[in-house]
Amino acid sequence: MASIYDLKPKFQNLLRPLVRLAARRGITANQVTLFAFALSFAHGAANIATHGARWVLFALPVILFLRMALNAIDGMLAREHGQETRLGALLNELTDVLSDAALYLPFALLAGLEPGLIVLIVLFGTAAEMAGIIGAQIGSVRRYDGPFGKSDRAFFFGALSFVLALKVAPGQWSTVLLAFAMALSFATIINRSRNALRDVRTQESGHA
Repeated sequence: MASIYDLKPKFQNLLRPLVRLAARRGITANQVTLFAFALSFAHGAANIATHGARWVLFALPVILFLRMALNAIDGMLAREHGQETRLGALLNELTDVLSDAALYLPFALLAGLEPGLIVLIVLFGTAAEMAGIIGAQIGSVRRYDGPFGKSDRAFFFGALSFVLALKVAPGQWSTVLLAFAMALSFATIINRSRNALRDVRTQESGHA
């Protein structure tokens, strides 16, 4: 299924001059990864501390865009500038799910939103990333299948945050949207698992 992740190559092309500059300045992929995580954690903490202040909610789409850019930059620095390390791979996967939790779980504390659905979206999102990683472990590749990958979750929560910042009161509409996002998250786990297993079966039949 299609996902916002499919737009990543075009986004990377726009960032490539900035990546070259970062490499020349001695900035490492791991430094960028950790900065993106710190930025996510700081916003989540601000969201909790201010009980969802308007300026914090308005800031989330910007934070999510910066995080997306930083995630693309650290990957390009690693692949295109000889900075790939085991530590970098570990940090990349761990900080992705931790950043999601830091950014999105605070919404469970906002009045009017259904906390159980938000927690499930975050849990299913973590499971979807695990399914993607396990794909490579069983002989497929790192899976990024949709319909609700990391970029899609970011778009969803960024849009939700913006609407709430406009003082639109949560209600049935927000519960329905959260339930839909939860269902898409679960579908992403299924898709990534199924496609990984299909790849492995195809490879095994080709070697038979």
